[in-house]
Amino acid sequence: MMHPEQIFTEKVVQSLFPPERTHDFFDALFGDANEGAYDIAFTFDRYDQAGQTLSFLLNLHERPGRCLACNLTSGLPQVFSRHPVINIKGLVQDIEKLLGGTMVCESWKVGHTIQKGRSLHCIPLQIQLRQP
Repeated sequence: MMHPEQIFTEKVVQSLFPPERTHDFFDALFGDANEGAYDIAFTFDRYDQAGQTLSFLLNLHERPGRCLACNLTSGLPQVFSRHPVINIKGLVQDIEKLLGGTMVCESWKVGHTIQKGRSLHCIPLQIQLRQP
């Protein structure tokens, strides 16, 4: 039986999506990493064994003195799905490697932005698994 919560610890997940990636994203987007309104933190959410689905979150934390508005984050799932710095496809490949051949990532989907608070918005990443 697979135990993703033992694989995807906070330290491991942070190594998959290090804080520097936010810097690189805004540097590519605006030419200045300090122009971004938020920092991105990648976290493991849960594993649905029945559905064989891993769920992660791209958490957007408002930067001091900035505004994290819904109109700013609503289009991000599509942007994140395609942006080479965010690199969801590569992230999913790295996650599959951590599964050590017990499961493979069949498909992935970036969901709609969820506002969890004024200064925290989350973008879900769901990965459908299957046995090799």
